[in-house]
Amino acid sequence: MFGIGTQEILIIALVILLLFGGKKIPELMKGLGKGVKSFKEGMNELDDSVKKTEEKEKDKGE
Repeated sequence: MFGIGTQEILIIALVILLLFGGKKIPELMKGLGKGVKSFKEGMNELDDSVKKTEEKEKDKGE
C-alpha cells in the first residue's frame, strides 16, 4: 500500500496516539468516516447526473 510497510503504519499510529490522545481518536475517526461517506455520496450523485445527461443526449440523437 503506497510503499508503506507494517512498521511505518505502526509508527504513524503511535504518533497520532501521542498527538491526539486516546479519547480524541474515536471522534477523529467518526469525522473521517462521515467525510468519506459524504464524498462517496457526492461522487454517486455526479455519476447519476452524467448518466442522465448522456441518456438525454442519446434520446435527442435518435
